[in-house]
Amino acid sequence: MKKEMNPLFEYLLRIGDDSLILGHRLSEWCGHGPILEEDIAMTNLALDLVGQANSILKYAGEIEGKGRSEDDLAFLRYEREYRNLLLVEQPNGDFGMTMMRQFLFDAYRKLLFESLSHSSDEQLSAIAIKSLKETKYHLKHSSEWVIRLGDGTDESKRRIQDSLNTLWRYTSEIFFQNEVDQQLMEDGILPRLTNLRTDWNNLVKGILLEATLSIPDNNWKQEGGRTGLHSENLGFILAELQYMQRAYPNMEW
Repeated sequence: MKKEMNPLFEYLLRIGDDSLILGHRLSEWCGHGPILEEDIAMTNLALDLVGQANSILKYAGEIEGKGRSEDDLAFLRYEREYRNLLLVEQPNGDFGMTMMRQFLFDAYRKLLFESLSHSSDEQLSAIAIKSLKETKYHLKHSSEWVIRLGDGTDESKRRIQDSLNTLWRYTSEIFFQNEVDQQLMEDGILPRLTNLRTDWNNLVKGILLEATLSIPDNNWKQEGGRTGLHSENLGFILAELQYMQRAYPNMEW
């Protein structure tokens, strides 16, 4: 991390980029959902996440103080400047893969927003409180699908278990902390998150048990997103996400 970077700006990029990239991933399902109701539901989830990204990145621009808007931060950064979790940039795969990715993220995000709602930073707290209402629904939706698919047919159970086996390696990054987090905790802006891993494990294990799914027993871990080291998937996302702003600079509509 560059010494001159504001820790709050860096942290806002993390949670804002999580919402932006996952929102874009979910938007790829628009018109391709397994049933009409679910097609609409996933599109609405995407809109919620993009709305969160808009609020968070707008505040990030204000904190940075260099005149960059939420649109500038969303569309005009390079790959290494994004701070999202590797989990959220993973391909949609089949419906089970998308729901498992969503569930693992939603479980973390609900607990995080509950903590951030008590932040000493009033604007961050307000964003967390508003976003928490949406995230509780997101978690309800994704966890119900994980249970339904896991405790369903042999085919649905196999597919959702394969999804868990594939995505589990990315969950360790959820609990990434460095000097940014430490400084914000010392300043009281970021609440102490010492129980986040335990609470997340308990929440996730409870749902997976109900879904009759098995947590992978390997120790594979893939991290890097929080420091700008991404998988090749993010490059393809940004090529599509940023196309209009790159092709037509400063365009508004």
